[in-house]
Amino acid sequence: MDNQKLILFLALSMVVMLIFLAWEEQNAKPQKPIAQAPSLVTGPGQPAVSSTASPDDPGNQPSDLPNAVSSIDLPSDLPATAVAPATNSQQGVEDTTQSKTGKRVYVQTDVLKVEIDTVGGDLRKINLITYPVSVDKPDEGFQMLNDTLPRYYVAQSGLISKKGAAPDHHTVYEVEQTDYKLSDGSDEIKVVLNWSDPKGMSVSKIYTFRRDSYLIDVEYVVKNNSTSPWRGSVYSQLQRTKVSEQGQSSLIYTYMGGVISTPANPYEKIDFSDMADWKTQESFIQGGWVAMLQHYFLAALIPQQDQFTHYYTKAIDDIRFIIGMTSQEKSVEVNDQAHFVNQLYIGPKDQHRMEKAVKNLERTVDYGIFWVIAKPIFILLDYIHSILGNWGWSIIVLTLIIKLIFYKLSEASYKSMARMRRFQPKIADLRERYGSDKQRMSQALMGLYKKEKINPLGGCLPMLVQIPVFISLYWVLLEGVELRQAEFIFWFNDLSTKDPYYVLPILMGITMYIQQKLNPAPMDPMQQKVMMALPFIFTAFFAFFPSGLVLYWIANNLITIAQQYYVLRQYDKANPV
Repeated sequence: MDNQKLILFLALSMVVMLIFLAWEEQNAKPQKPIAQAPSLVTGPGQPAVSSTASPDDPGNQPSDLPNAVSSIDLPSDLPATAVAPATNSQQGVEDTTQSKTGKRVYVQTDVLKVEIDTVGGDLRKINLITYPVSVDKPDEGFQMLNDTLPRYYVAQSGLISKKGAAPDHHTVYEVEQTDYKLSDGSDEIKVVLNWSDPKGMSVSKIYTFRRDSYLIDVEYVVKNNSTSPWRGSVYSQLQRTKVSEQGQSSLIYTYMGGVISTPANPYEKIDFSDMADWKTQESFIQGGWVAMLQHYFLAALIPQQDQFTHYYTKAIDDIRFIIGMTSQEKSVEVNDQAHFVNQLYIGPKDQHRMEKAVKNLERTVDYGIFWVIAKPIFILLDYIHSILGNWGWSIIVLTLIIKLIFYKLSEASYKSMARMRRFQPKIADLRERYGSDKQRMSQALMGLYKKEKINPLGGCLPMLVQIPVFISLYWVLLEGVELRQAEFIFWFNDLSTKDPYYVLPILMGITMYIQQKLNPAPMDPMQQKVMMALPFIFTAFFAFFPSGLVLYWIANNLITIAQQYYVLRQYDKANPV
């Protein structure tokens, strides 16, 4: 197997992969049409929907509440009050309450613009102020959460109880004010929503937003001033529709869906199509988190890591998808109170921030099976950027460093190519002599290799060793939110989008063509035609790739050409004909 065959195989494999991804995107299972639900406005004077309905009457339960957990195997050291949540819901019953709205509470920090609804105290809208939706709209922050169809995506939480009233995410809260803004000199904002019932139960739902942070604390303070003990737990969930991301090429695949992290399985993907049937853990698990992912951004629910949590997913009519968690139950005696505390991370896939938030959250920057290789590459790229301050030049320098590290392996490959190139005329003579007699041709070819001490695999193996590294670098550049709207030079003001003038793809095709000319030409006429067509095919495909990825390929090709030209000249000088 010579180098031309290897290059041909790799090139065609990439083309097939790109075509398959595009086909898969176009032929994905169609979603049912989303009908606009009527707006059901709920005011403070209307009764709240409580999660204390009788287990024999599940029809009173909205279908987007967490299901009851049965057959729980609790750890032996778990307190006796930790029992399964006592909610019952009827799967498949349409829930029209998703559009209920009350008063809006507006919160603005230096990085977030938030809308909280008094119905449920849900996080209904969140804009990331420092991440504009596009370069052309610098004043419009990227919208993560949104409570309007078709891009319905909200963060919900509430209490569930089998003994006493409990406000869920359909309950109406009271608020003292509706506008909050982080002032100069302040490091946090606390937003308090209150609920109470005539029997003496009261709940305060407290959001805490901090300066320069995408972590949000959600605390429930349950006060029992009734005449009997209260028992209950807190649940948190993300609910959204599946809608393709705007502006993303169908040739580029990035994961959108759910993830559950536990100590036993730190990164388990759960596709939207699997959320209805995913087998939840029939026990409480210490630590972990759940999240909804999309390209560059995520929303994650993070429990206290020393607590035990039950994780779940569900789908409502294959339109809305839910991933969430339920805490262990607590008892609140008369004239006593209890606290439930969780966190949300809603923002960019910034590895530095996510590493500080919770263990394994940085793995949502999905490098696939080459995570172990890709992570050090990102660390090196990030370090180079800290020096240069430009992601485009950082990509070029990183590519140069990687090529230098693998120079000795590449040199062996280039020398093998040089030997093969020198004996191309003899190989051509053998082909003419034996014609279509493949067996004799093969024997003669192996005899030539043995006589001249040529290893036909000598050029392949060094290239194969490097493939995982360059695939890892590809994913680092594709997944990195740092390249989103990152400037380079000239008109390149967003390395995560295609080159609007197609200069980079054309340069990539030219460098690929030059690189082919340095390699020994394949003897088979059909292979020659395919190899000649590849630069044009790749130019067409790469025309829609992010500029940062194309820049990497150009840098890689140029460095390869320089290294290969140097090695070939040195070989010819040391081995004159």
